[in-house]
Amino acid sequence: MLERDSDRKITIFPLPYNIELTPYRTEFNEKVFRYCKEDGTIDQQKLSKVIIIGDVNVGKTSLVNRFCSGKFDSKYKATIGIDFEVVQFNVLDIPFSIQIWDTAGQERFRSLAKSYYRQANVIVIVFDLGKIGSLINCRQWCEDALKENENKFPPPFVFLVGNKLDSLTLGCYDSIHQFVVRMVKDIRAEYWPVSSKTGINITQLFKRIAALAFHSKVLQEITSAQVTKIDIGKLDITAKDLKEGKLKNYCHSCNYR
Repeated sequence: MLERDSDRKITIFPLPYNIELTPYRTEFNEKVFRYCKEDGTIDQQKLSKVIIIGDVNVGKTSLVNRFCSGKFDSKYKATIGIDFEVVQFNVLDIPFSIQIWDTAGQERFRSLAKSYYRQANVIVIVFDLGKIGSLINCRQWCEDALKENENKFPPPFVFLVGNKLDSLTLGCYDSIHQFVVRMVKDIRAEYWPVSSKTGINITQLFKRIAALAFHSKVLQEITSAQVTKIDIGKLDITAKDLKEGKLKNYCHSCNYR
């Protein structure tokens, strides 16, 4: 239990698996860090939506189960429709939760699943490292998910996750890696190879997801909470001044402070 708690606590920005295979940041913005430390009590209830998509039988549910419960079930059970889990993190001493939506990969559930893609903060596209076809299909999965979020700002983070790393020899992994690199560049995603069976890279992946989603949420909060000047004649009043009961600046015509 204590180990699980430490897996949910983030004080240093988690690094990507490969710095060359990510378009995303690798450290906390100084404004975000300072805001959390100084104004951490403001809007503490933070939640982000993470969707898990990809072909059938690539291990989407196993990925979620391994992280959420630390368990792996070798008996395959197809997801019927949609399942979701809520996981709470502690990022810079601020409570932060992610909703993980596990979607079915079967074609017959595709239209249903798409309705759950909307308002996603993070898109995780899973493929089987041993099946090149599941990697090729990631492009379409990505396009479908982004289409449902085309008017969302900021746009979702995109992760490309190669599962079943344990089942590959080093030679087999090297042969597919060149195609992975090409796909990552094409869809502008961050890449992680993982194994739901052994647990390799699972915790690091989700901590990275949580940190990026949290950072984005806080930046949005900072933007909306920034001092907004209201010009009333020659008197400048800020939202912060009103909150603190103070008036900054003065009436220039009478020099009154």
